[in-house]
Amino acid sequence: MKTSRQNVAIAACVAAVVLAVPFSTQNDFLLNLTILIMVWSIFAVGFDLVFGLLGMVSFGHAAFLGTGGYALALATQRYGLSFEAGLGLAILAGAACAWIFSIFALRVSGIFFALVTLALSQLMYILADSKLREWTGGADGLPGIGRPELAGIDFFATVNFYWYVAAVFALVMALMAMLRASPFGRAVAGVRQNEIRASQLGYNVQRLKQITFLVSGAVGGLAGGLLAAVLMYMNPQMLHWTTSGDVIIMTLLGGAGTLWGPVAGVLMFETLKEWLSGWTPYWYGILGLVFILATLYFPQGVLGAVQARWGRGRPAAPASPAAGEAAPAVPLAPREGSLS
Repeated sequence: MKTSRQNVAIAACVAAVVLAVPFSTQNDFLLNLTILIMVWSIFAVGFDLVFGLLGMVSFGHAAFLGTGGYALALATQRYGLSFEAGLGLAILAGAACAWIFSIFALRVSGIFFALVTLALSQLMYILADSKLREWTGGADGLPGIGRPELAGIDFFATVNFYWYVAAVFALVMALMAMLRASPFGRAVAGVRQNEIRASQLGYNVQRLKQITFLVSGAVGGLAGGLLAAVLMYMNPQMLHWTTSGDVIIMTLLGGAGTLWGPVAGVLMFETLKEWLSGWTPYWYGILGLVFILATLYFPQGVLGAVQARWGRGRPAAPASPAAGEAAPAVPLAPREGSLS
């Protein structure tokens, strides 16, 4: 219940900020920055299903992001589908890519899992950059990607597209909170804590991992489609391993394994990047130093540390797991008809 109250309070603060931004400024730069933060947050919370909830380090999530972006670009540009249909295909493409990755990557664990996802992601990047140039545009990319067309609203106007992305962001965060609090989310958290015990209790651990990976890929594909629409441009760089590195940094900065930690990490990362890049061309080095210091002094992430301090000294109520957070252990007995 304590964590639930914290998540509700954070959600209320985030909602207040998101609602206030368009009314407090008409500056396109600030609106676009907030849009980017929301889109990257969608990617980060999807990534954290594998990284924080399941406890596996993936360097391949850039492939899901890029696959979703290209799916939307090709669906709307080459085949003339609506933006919504393209976004649906982006979700499916991200999930399909994750499924293919899972066939190979989930055969191993630990550092070997990270290396396999890295290799597969780089293979996707090389294909997009050279072999599939006819479809991807190669290094030149695909410019002129469209935006939604709903009820005659001009979504090329930044403020209108802001509300569109905000609605998708709110929906994704609500679904992520429900997933983490569901029996499935609790089972996945149990796999992270003790895979052998989860298996002994009757859970099909491999299937739980694969479904988590697929959902994470689908969310990554959605983020990729939105990012392509925000930039109105798509190129293979989105599939590069450095994009996966960025989302790992974002998640660790905010707090892996928490609902709002990745969002806080994205906010810090993007804000620091915009400020430092205008100050020095060596901004990535300074950002790396910030990340090192944050890891040393806030190993739980900045938001994780804040939440721990917030709840310090308060007795924990013996209640069910909070919305948006995983339970600390696998259920004490196997369940009939569970994912086995």
